[in-house]
Amino acid sequence: MRHPAQASDREHTFRSLYEVVYPDLVRFVQRRAHPDHAEDVVADAFLVVWRRLDELPRRHEDARAWTFGIARNLLLNAHRGEQRRVALGVRLADAAALVPLGDDADAIVSRVDLARAWRMLSEVHQEALGLAVFEDLDAPRAAAVLGISPVAFRLRLSRARRALRTLLEHLPRPSRTHAAPLGRTTAP
Repeated sequence: MRHPAQASDREHTFRSLYEVVYPDLVRFVQRRAHPDHAEDVVADAFLVVWRRLDELPRRHEDARAWTFGIARNLLLNAHRGEQRRVALGVRLADAAALVPLGDDADAIVSRVDLARAWRMLSEVHQEALGLAVFEDLDAPRAAAVLGISPVAFRLRLSRARRALRTLLEHLPRPSRTHAAPLGRTTAP
């Protein structure tokens, strides 16, 4: 049985972590799962955090990465379960939502190219880039999320960047016709 003061400290630690990490964790999960399921995954992650609070790293950034790692493991478990259901012949349809891109044609083409290249990346490369870019985790913390060494993460991130660059350089560009420069006329 816990002493009342210990229970109070435990609750304070959990509340502090929850308040600081929750918004980032929701965004982390939304980028990896259907947005409708994000809050459920985050709730499950914080349930695991509560159960394992004695293992919580002392430094804030380490605790944040540890929490991301828990959410990632929950997502991986869900993904493995989904793969088993697919293997059993249960097929689920996934509707893709289109986000308006704006009016700038070059920006639209760049975003479409980046989206195409991103989908062509392996899951390992997507995860490494996502942790570094979207979650803004440094190598030691991203490595902690993945359960690998910081050196292994840096190598994985380097390979992911190289793969993305290669894909972007080799994607076929849509042909675009350019209007004649101002002041010039073309003969019919």
